[in-house]
Amino acid sequence: MDPSRIAAISFDLDDTLWPFLPCLVRAEGALMNWLIAQAPATASVLDSPAALRPYRDRAVDGHPHLRHDLSELRRVAIRTLLHDVGEDVALAEPAFDVFFAERLRVELYADVLPALARLSRRYPLVALTNGNACIHKAGLTEHFKGSLSAGILGAAKPDAAAFEAAASLAGVETSRLLHVGDDWALDVEGALKAGAQAAWVVRQGDAPVVPPTEAPAPVVVRDLAALCELLACD
Repeated sequence: MDPSRIAAISFDLDDTLWPFLPCLVRAEGALMNWLIAQAPATASVLDSPAALRPYRDRAVDGHPHLRHDLSELRRVAIRTLLHDVGEDVALAEPAFDVFFAERLRVELYADVLPALARLSRRYPLVALTNGNACIHKAGLTEHFKGSLSAGILGAAKPDAAAFEAAASLAGVETSRLLHVGDDWALDVEGALKAGAQAAWVVRQGDAPVVPPTEAPAPVVVRDLAALCELLACD
């Protein structure tokens, strides 16, 4: 990492600022319970929240043009389920609202708020996600200049266009952007190939971290407090 080149920072959201799996499990559980109550025929196929997954897989396979819009893919999956069991597909929208409300309810990692406060005093921060999480619902609005999602951009990480858009929103050249995220291929390799710098967030355990593919040696941080120290942020 060359801190002298960094003029802005973009952040992945899920599994970088908060754990994603608890959100998904809670959201799918709420969706299943709502569907069984409001569309009783769905009980014939929904014996657990995991039973929702094949419908989402079908939506992804059948609608590749929506691959960047996870919210619409979820709506398609719900409509397909309702149609298959003979229920009113118009219920898909309120069902999605139930799912999405829980999807947006996140629990930040303990280091996140203090670190974002420190970093945002020096750099413009931008959220860059392939998902449909929301910094505003997470209570992070004051620390970010803005937020971009694949659904809005029509491009997803590791596409260089995603990192270029984040840099543009922050008001800097892509070469002056530091991207921070947990996914090696999407966040680290994607950012480096786009001409930005990258910090790889690896929160689990304390064993040595080995990149899964050959690439320039990455900066690895166990949490965002470590990133603040690397950048000498007060």
